[in-house]
Amino acid sequence: MSRPVRCRAQRIPRRTPPPQPHSASPACTRARRSLRRPSMATSPPRLTLVTPNRQPPRLRRAPRPGGQHSAASGRADPVSEAYGSQAGRYEQRTGAFRYWRELLIDQLPARRGDTVLDVGCGTGLCLALLHRKVGASGMIVGIDESEQMLQVAGERVAVHGWDNVRLLAAPVARAPIEATADAAVFCAVHDVLQSPAALDHIFDHLRPGAPVAAAGGKWPAPWLWPLQPWVTALHAPFVNDFTGFDRPWQLLAQCVPDLRVHQLAFGTGYLALGHARGR
Repeated sequence: MSRPVRCRAQRIPRRTPPPQPHSASPACTRARRSLRRPSMATSPPRLTLVTPNRQPPRLRRAPRPGGQHSAASGRADPVSEAYGSQAGRYEQRTGAFRYWRELLIDQLPARRGDTVLDVGCGTGLCLALLHRKVGASGMIVGIDESEQMLQVAGERVAVHGWDNVRLLAAPVARAPIEATADAAVFCAVHDVLQSPAALDHIFDHLRPGAPVAAAGGKWPAPWLWPLQPWVTALHAPFVNDFTGFDRPWQLLAQCVPDLRVHQLAFGTGYLALGHARGR
């Protein structure tokens, strides 16, 4: 009978910890702090979409040649239909975007008394945040092509009694903007940012040097390709054309010479900040 073999345990040497990275430069530290999530103390209250006793503000409509349908195809725009059909539950569908929306408005340097253009305002999810910035002495002009979306936004305005909010039901490129605005926000409006006509119209109604802020989705880097199906599923119902989705701010940069872009959520989103060019 063979004798049992004794195994002597060997001590595994401790691995030397990796060298600590160099401390970030003051500029990087400031950039990270500027993108820090706003505190819950400043978060807007959750708005309940109910039919108020007071009537929602009347929507101003721009003339729409050819009706609701595309002149080229004779069919309704599928994205407009998607926005209209989901107006009542749009806030729930885009709940994951709430932090980006709060970050966008937090970084917009608007002041009390300013006039702000909310481009593609939808159901008015940015209105409470903007109203805190400009106060009762300022003005907010919301622009959206979907009348169903603006009906929900109008109910939101009536619930809060915001007399300084104007809602324009029109394509952005032809919205009847009557004021020269002090700032503009573009929140999750990829198709608008890919339209030179829409951007030209908005910047024609901004004072030179007006602060501009934009946020939305984008394609992640190629090595993060597993995220692409998720990004596609999230944005496809609300994007007519994914052209330019790798750099959605490219046309905006032509109107905002000092545009600074910060990528969010592993490169699936972005925040862009700057000031309108002089005329």
